[in-house]
Amino acid sequence: MSKPFQFKEFTVYQDRCAMKVGTDGVLLGAWTSLDHQPETILDVGAGTGLIALQLAQRSVAETIDAIELDEAAYEQCVSNFEGSPWADRLFCYHAGFDEFVDEIEDEYDLIVSNPPFYSEEVASGDVSRDQARQNSSLPFDELMEGVAKLLSEHGRFSVIVPFKEEGNMLDLASRNQLYPQCITRVKGNAQVEYKRSLMEFGFEKGEVQIDELIIETERHQYTDTYIKLTEAFYLKM
Repeated sequence: MSKPFQFKEFTVYQDRCAMKVGTDGVLLGAWTSLDHQPETILDVGAGTGLIALQLAQRSVAETIDAIELDEAAYEQCVSNFEGSPWADRLFCYHAGFDEFVDEIEDEYDLIVSNPPFYSEEVASGDVSRDQARQNSSLPFDELMEGVAKLLSEHGRFSVIVPFKEEGNMLDLASRNQLYPQCITRVKGNAQVEYKRSLMEFGFEKGEVQIDELIIETERHQYTDTYIKLTEAFYLKM
């Protein structure tokens, strides 16, 4: 059984989720800007509920909604929400993003997503894990289209994708009148290639802030920037 992941202010049970707590999710939940003081937040493809929980800890948003398609993950997300200090502000829908977009009337000031990455068919033999990792269950174009419909006028959409998908995301965003506000390119250490891109979009066109984040100086020696970003969450930071 997969052990629960203990953060400073909440616990994430993950034994029923295909995608476990990982650096990508923690990074997105910590990096996402709250400068525009969102009152309503939506986490698309919530999995364990990790990112929504991080945003509950960091913000005063009244409404933090999450959507999860996989039934076991949805049930686990609900129980993680209920067991947290912010249970009254967190709500999870058991739905696919396309049906949610069609049915919901509300707009959100902040939408976040750590979407499935692997467009090539990956088969590990674990069906729910494969589905959680393959973007056939939430294609990037469908994600962008839905976000453009649900995002409030001055809202922000924050996402983490493989670095090689950055150009594709910029293209899909512009087709939906969404424009990059800031991009942080992430690498494990100074010697390796970029691995991920953290990207924030909005409807306004402007100067794009681009920077980089290096996670480690050497194995298990974290950079000051990474520590500062994540220390509100990790127990040993």
